Amino acid sequence: MMRTLLVATLLATGAAHAAETPAVSASGAWIRVLPGNLPAGGYVTLENTSDKAMAVTGAESADYGDAMIHRSSTETGMGRMEMVDKVPVPAKGKVAFAPGGYHVMLMQPKHPVNPGDKVVVTFELSDGSKLPVTFVARPANATGP
Repeated sequence: MMRTLLVATLLATGAAHAAETPAVSASGAWIRVLPGNLPAGGYVTLENTSDKAMAVTGAESADYGDAMIHRSSTETGMGRMEMVDKVPVPAKGKVAFAPGGYHVMLMQPKHPVNPGDKVVVTFELSDGSKLPVTFVARPANATGP
């Protein structure tokens, strides 16, 4: 009886721990730092390992006064940037925040951010969870991590 209770408790604890594993993970996170108080662009690849489609619905950073999700595009030879409400992260799929596409626009730095510094951006996901991601600051001429 005691052994059965112990096994049941261990199984329940393992199931609870498995449920806490985040569905979305991040890799290759970096920000392009511009001079002065100009906004910085944040780039990262997000992977959804779950069977349920998710979406990034917002972002925030203690190092910046404001963080928004934007998408850059080129139409009829003209570059444009627009704020988006959400970025889909498909089930068992990835989405790349990359120059020329989706990115986190980090505005109003609260302190100087220099190449080599680390900045945490916390993404808000459609299931209500939050995903803190550490970004490495890169110089203005950087094209990748």
